[in-house]
Amino acid sequence: MKNKTAQMLNQLRMLFFQHMQNRQGELHDETLLETFLCDAKILLELKEVTFFKLDEWKRQFYKDTSTGSLHDHIMDARVQEYIEMMCKEQVDEGVGMIRMQGGVLDFQVVIPLWDNGKVIGLTAFKEQEVSVLSSLTMEEGTIFATEFTSILKTALSISNILDEERRYKQLFKVTEKFHSSMSRDAVLEEIIATLHTVYPTFDYFLLLSHDHDGHENLPIKELEYNSDNVAALQAYVSGNMEFEDQPTENQTILYAPLKGKQGVYGVLQVIAPKPFTFPTQEIEFISLLAKTAGSALENAQLYQQSKMLVADLQLINEVSHHLNSNLRLDETMVYMKRQIIKSFHAQQVGFMMIDKDDRRNILRGSSEFFDAEEADLYVSFLIDRLGGDNDSLFIGDLRIHCPNQEMQYLSLMAVPMMEGKEGKGFAVILHQEAYFFSFDMFRLLQSLIQHSSMAMANSMLREEFEKMVITDHLTQLYTRGFLDEKMSRSMEEDEEGTFIMIDIDNFKSINDTYGHQVGDEILIQVSNLLQHNIRDHDVGARWGGEELAIYLPSVTLEAGIRIAERLKDKVRDISNPGVTISVGVSHWEKGRSDSVKEVVKRADEALYSAKNSGKDRVHVHGVLQ
Repeated sequence: MKNKTAQMLNQLRMLFFQHMQNRQGELHDETLLETFLCDAKILLELKEVTFFKLDEWKRQFYKDTSTGSLHDHIMDARVQEYIEMMCKEQVDEGVGMIRMQGGVLDFQVVIPLWDNGKVIGLTAFKEQEVSVLSSLTMEEGTIFATEFTSILKTALSISNILDEERRYKQLFKVTEKFHSSMSRDAVLEEIIATLHTVYPTFDYFLLLSHDHDGHENLPIKELEYNSDNVAALQAYVSGNMEFEDQPTENQTILYAPLKGKQGVYGVLQVIAPKPFTFPTQEIEFISLLAKTAGSALENAQLYQQSKMLVADLQLINEVSHHLNSNLRLDETMVYMKRQIIKSFHAQQVGFMMIDKDDRRNILRGSSEFFDAEEADLYVSFLIDRLGGDNDSLFIGDLRIHCPNQEMQYLSLMAVPMMEGKEGKGFAVILHQEAYFFSFDMFRLLQSLIQHSSMAMANSMLREEFEKMVITDHLTQLYTRGFLDEKMSRSMEEDEEGTFIMIDIDNFKSINDTYGHQVGDEILIQVSNLLQHNIRDHDVGARWGGEELAIYLPSVTLEAGIRIAERLKDKVRDISNPGVTISVGVSHWEKGRSDSVKEVVKRADEALYSAKNSGKDRVHVHGVLQ
């Protein structure tokens, strides 16, 4: 029998080394250990051969390689206890072919694998009805166990080397891809692809610490700080790998932090089906993959941040250059609104000036929304919150600040428009979706408005100077020269127009009775009534002394008369001290050879007729109204 045992061992050894030579260092899906166990099964006429490895962390044996099924992954506790007891009785390392007795399990022979006085693995043999192993004496069994273990250790060593080589080749390949791409998305995709290649039976999730959208095909979850997943949070906070057994779910989970030099960017969650022990080399590989991925994510994020910074600087430079090209205020605000909508995807953009008396003025160029009543809620909120501190506002959900109000727009950013150290107003942008704007957007808006405020102030100052040239200082109406210019242009471009000349009745006696200061107040009151009763593109002017004039482009004579009558009545009813006005009206139409001078002359004649006919009335070119 000794000769037969030696013959089997020699044959097994020859087959093993033959397999090694055939491989020639190439990697195969089938491991060398699995091939060795299959050869042993055939030569020894066995039913099944299984190698169990000890999980030092859980202190239990699990199936590592088998010629049969790996269905029962963990060794039965009764069998493990029995084998450990038997191993303790055989104190000499390397000695032992344990024959199972009493039908403890359906394998009959176990050969322990020793290392430094400890059992680190077991080879279990299931016999047919008649087996070679059954006929071995104790001495033959010891010889067989010693030789078999020697070949097994060699197979394990080579398999481990091949596995390590395969994994690190994969890791090297992945690292190359990581460093050839500055796309965060590409890095995440490569992590999952690598894990599927190396561990095809596992499940994976990427728990990211920052919001990350647009990954329909990737298993990404947000790492929530109020989550019950303590192990994941512990891995994220500590930067160390964590393990979690879930017996009820029949699975084991590994959490590997995606760590770079500047911080942790998320956690890789690896889920092993059924209770599973991650061997040391697997833990090291996953840890190295996660660390490499963390560095790649960090590099990709820094690259994207640098690109965004360059884009932001280009935007600021472009806007500043454009605004400094002597644009008018309306053009400036329209351009700013267009750039803000484009860069921030804002739904509403408003620019508001606030004077020393807290009077608000929505600048032209703002979204039409700010001219509607619905905007009053937002404007009042901003004035109340901003006060005189010239601080910026960044609000993700207005419902938190206005719980009793129905808010259409929930996201808000507001930045003061400064002239030197003095705040002149603010720019505000809105979006219906809560938390739509990021903090990076907020900082960009602050920088953009800060760099644009001087250009806006210059545009406003230039228009104020222009207005001073064409505006009467006392009444704030336009000058006579500006009115002549507007009439001349209208008579070239429009089909018709109406001219109204106004004189305050008995103005000299008012000055004599009340003094020139009251006379000036009366002149201002009438001028204000005039401005509030005409359209934006109509022209109200101070003609001279107590005489005022209105030009209404594209307005019929009948409409002009109604406006004159309404103004005459309001002056009589509202002025204090009470005064009346006399009004002369003239009209021109396309096709007649009218000039500005002739139209003015006819209105002047009508005014003279109105004053001579009793005053406080409207006269149209000689016809008393």
